[in-house]
Amino acid sequence: MALRGKADKLGVLFVCMGNICRSPTAEGVFRHRIEQARLQNRVLIDSAGTHAYHIGQPPDRRSIATAAQRNYQLNGIKARKVVPEDFARFEFVLAMDRDNLGALQQLQPPDHPGHVGLLLDFAPDQSLREVPDPYYGGPRGFELVLDLIEAAADGLLLRVQERLEQG
Repeated sequence: MALRGKADKLGVLFVCMGNICRSPTAEGVFRHRIEQARLQNRVLIDSAGTHAYHIGQPPDRRSIATAAQRNYQLNGIKARKVVPEDFARFEFVLAMDRDNLGALQQLQPPDHPGHVGLLLDFAPDQSLREVPDPYYGGPRGFELVLDLIEAAADGLLLRVQERLEQG
């Protein structure tokens, strides 16, 4: 039995620490991919953080600017913290790194039938397995985050399409 989020949509949740750099970028990129595939009425996409540092704040201005350069919009995204109910709403709960994955696994109910893992599991050709946090670095870090997320978004889109076909 597949998990379904709001309005019976398949749910995808992206998670990093503060929900202002990596996970909102992943949300924006994947939302774009889903819209291009004309699946926006069938997929619920969101992002959250494992920590409550930035609740209610928009994404980091550097994330917004870097995403906009590649025609991704992060408008309307506000930081929030992961809550236990997310595991009932989202079939795919994807962490940007192993530390956040560990935090998610601590929250994950034992009966959650969905996929909880690393986003870069969907980019097997990438040498990195974690999306590095660009917060304390320069512009190149934000570019790398987008490169990695774009690579994973393509693989994730294929998996989501397969799940939708399975019903």
